[in-house]
Amino acid sequence: MTAETDYSAERVQLTDGSVDVRILRDGRVQHLGGKRGAENELRRVAQIPADGVLPVFLGSGLGAGLADMLARTAGPVAVVDAESAIGALTGVPGNWRNDPRVFWIDEADPAAALDLLTRWQIRHGGLPFAPVRDPFYARLRPGLYRDLADRLEVSRKVDFWSRARYPKFRSSVPRVLLLTSSYFLMGELEAAFTRLGYATCLVQLPSQEVGSQEFVESILSEILTFRPDFVLTINHLGVDKEGILTALLARMELPLASWFVDNPHLILYVYENLASDWVTLFTWDVDNIESLKAQGFSRVHYLPLATDPHRFAYAPDTAFKRDVAFVGNSMLYKVHAKLRHYDFPPALLGDFEDLGQAFMESGSLSVKRFLEEERPGHLAAFQALPDVDTRLAFETLITWQATLLYRLRRVRELLPFNPLLVGDPGWRELLPEGGWTYHRELNYYADLPGFYPATRINFNCTSQQMKGAVNQRVFDVPVCGGFLLTDHRRQMEALFEPGREIVCYQEPGEIAGLVRHYLRHDGERAKIIQAARSRILAEHTYDLRLESLVRTMRSIYG
Repeated sequence: MTAETDYSAERVQLTDGSVDVRILRDGRVQHLGGKRGAENELRRVAQIPADGVLPVFLGSGLGAGLADMLARTAGPVAVVDAESAIGALTGVPGNWRNDPRVFWIDEADPAAALDLLTRWQIRHGGLPFAPVRDPFYARLRPGLYRDLADRLEVSRKVDFWSRARYPKFRSSVPRVLLLTSSYFLMGELEAAFTRLGYATCLVQLPSQEVGSQEFVESILSEILTFRPDFVLTINHLGVDKEGILTALLARMELPLASWFVDNPHLILYVYENLASDWVTLFTWDVDNIESLKAQGFSRVHYLPLATDPHRFAYAPDTAFKRDVAFVGNSMLYKVHAKLRHYDFPPALLGDFEDLGQAFMESGSLSVKRFLEEERPGHLAAFQALPDVDTRLAFETLITWQATLLYRLRRVRELLPFNPLLVGDPGWRELLPEGGWTYHRELNYYADLPGFYPATRINFNCTSQQMKGAVNQRVFDVPVCGGFLLTDHRRQMEALFEPGREIVCYQEPGEIAGLVRHYLRHDGERAKIIQAARSRILAEHTYDLRLESLVRTMRSIYG
């Protein structure tokens, strides 16, 4: 033990009925308790307001002050007390540790205790701390109790929260704090913001540190310095699963815009404290709007994908290198990885291929809804899975298996045309040898802008994570001068005019005839490419999407 904590303790019953806890350290006897000790505790507590603050006891003493505080208020109250030897003699931890009004911290590390207090503060609206010092504990372990008292006093005197609640959208130039991540669209958004002349600040927020004192101080400092109108993230990346960041932003009355470009139900599944008046969701799939509202989100808006014509630069004179190609994952290895990493029960595991096929053929927008509507027997086994993470993994497994079967059925229709398949090696296990060529995955930015125009027919079959929306390829291929043959989506007509701006197949049996036709008619392909490109440049760029997003945020929070 360190010199600061090296002590022994004993309990002594005094003649007046009170308790004296004697501490022996360095040959000297110190006291905690007795009637005078309880009176001192009550005097210190009497100085704390009954509401509008978060009382923090730095040392629990004999519990008289804590009992008085809880008699005056409904809580919450925090107690920092790492002295288990003293607590065993006074009995205070046993009386109060499990009280729902009391947040008990027995951390001896001041940094760890401060992080816990900061998370607790955020959960309770960011109210200022009101430290209740106990001089005895401060002498006993100054590196914990005295240092914490100083830090908490600073928090009380400097009201960051009210300073952060400044008016939003007062300037014609939007100010956006962008939570950066490795997601591929982040580069497009940064470039579009620059072209639009918006003021941006990029912040990397590692989720494992969200809620720490360092994190809170960092984000508060960034916000007070930059003064953004709102925060923007993709797919909730950078937002912690416990909901601490969203609670923090709500306390500062700083709006959060989260643009989902993947299935939000496979992402939000694991988040807590989701809905807030200060959170607005944008989804690339209009089918998700009602289900997200049913989840508690009052502000949900449709914002489809788009493209960046600067990255996918127009290359009309590119020489053709191949007739037909599909760039896409077979999903085989993704399915196998889920099966390896999760121990699903036999009732689900034995039927996962059948469930994938049935989900693909159903009109259900999510696996959970599919099980509820069509497979009640499997639903019971799904609901019995041990935790949210395992249920999410099973939903993802079935979605990926459905995508595997969906793509395999359609890609087989291309085999008479000797297609080039670009993706994972799983295609080699799914398709017979001969009649097609394999190429490893291409880099989205470095390779695809040149690949698409050099292919007479770029094939597309959409992931089953979305049953009605269109994917990225619908915009990227035509804008750089490529021709696309894609599966029809319910939301297609709102974005393009089929037959003039885009060519779609409804059923796998139509694929071979369409491929054969457009391989023979170069002029028709060129007209469709030009029509699609004109529509994209007029309506479907990331610059336009961000202008729309900012207008929506301004209309809500301005």
